[in-house]
Amino acid sequence: MFMQKYSKKVLEHFTKPHNQGKIKNADGVGTVGNPKCGDIMRLYIKVSKDKQGQEIIKDVKFETLGCGAAISTSSMTTDLAKGKTIEQALEITNKSVAEELGGLPSAKMHCSNLAADALHAAIKNYKTKK
Repeated sequence: MFMQKYSKKVLEHFTKPHNQGKIKNADGVGTVGNPKCGDIMRLYIKVSKDKQGQEIIKDVKFETLGCGAAISTSSMTTDLAKGKTIEQALEITNKSVAEELGGLPSAKMHCSNLAADALHAAIKNYKTKK
């Protein structure tokens, strides 16, 4: 049995995930999953307008059922999205999340790095509700 090599940052976000949980009455909810490996991510956003009228992600939380890489990417995505405008949050990609974490093993890139997709789905859900 071989062991995946994870960066220190991946391990930090796995052992002490940021923004884990659920937002009651969330403005947007996005759920994505990969049937191949079984990872499922649900991301919640709370949006408010700043003084200039821009929509800002004031709070973001996640629930993830998956491996350590899935939990780490979810945690990092919430850190990257919090405080950003909707437009800035839409620029967050799965690739940029992996880079912020110091990389992921290639075997984990496709199945566990779905967090940006969940964020984009939550934003789409928010825009649909408006």
